Amino acid sequence: MPETIAGWKHVYSGKVRELYESEDANLSDLILIVASDRISAFDNILDPAIPGKGANLTAVTNFWFKKLSVPNHLADGVPIPQEVVGRATIAKKLSMYPIECVVRGYISGSGYKEYLATGAICGVRLPSGLQDGDKLPTPIFTPAFKAELGSHDENITFEKAIEIVGEDVANQLRALSLSVFESASATADKAGLILADTKFEFGSDPATGQMVLGDEVLTPDSSRYWDKAAYESGNRSESFDKQIVRNWLLENWDPESGTKPPKLSEEVISRTSSRYAELREKLEATNQ
Repeated sequence: MPETIAGWKHVYSGKVRELYESEDANLSDLILIVASDRISAFDNILDPAIPGKGANLTAVTNFWFKKLSVPNHLADGVPIPQEVVGRATIAKKLSMYPIECVVRGYISGSGYKEYLATGAICGVRLPSGLQDGDKLPTPIFTPAFKAELGSHDENITFEKAIEIVGEDVANQLRALSLSVFESASATADKAGLILADTKFEFGSDPATGQMVLGDEVLTPDSSRYWDKAAYESGNRSESFDKQIVRNWLLENWDPESGTKPPKLSEEVISRTSSRYAELREKLEATNQ
């Protein structure tokens, strides 16, 4: 059950986040976004939760909003309710584009599977002979169509994205996503990290029509982060993201089986919690 927050009415539950609208009519243009400790993988919400995850996701998102020179959805002047301080943000309501803006600098995960089958990702042809974890010649934009809650996002070509949102918006989404990814990759490098891939979500600000970065940004839920030193020494398994949980599930459960995923082990819970906290610390250290 979502928690009760004085002055705010719960309106939506996502896999990880809870959304609330203000009971003050003067704040009808704002939304309270609360990050829970829930974790999802393979379109399932897993049990139990990861201690501290919501706070770390919120801190990482806020770190990037401050670091990046791109308009974002954060709203000023309204205090976050005391009950959820540290794991919530208050944001402007946006008209969200139905496109997951995925950028890949390295090949891994579902992108690697698609490459093995087709030689391309979302219609972007790639050199032959790439191995899992290889760096791509240049980062690529591989959009997905945002599915309803409980369904799987559909990888699409850029041409299909144009059909959905129009050519001008699609071109803006691609250019902005690649620009943000390049800037974030440089910061990650300073933190001893490799930003392998990530997904962004953008919306239009109803008040200005401006394209705005929203949702979570460059978190370990929405991105793949690898340890740079380990990667350069040949170890491609040292990650600071949800892949820890995905790997554990694949060793203990078949996502195609139609059965419920098993309860996460104490070891994987502890390791995931520690890695999320460590990622936050590494990124925040670049500000010092």
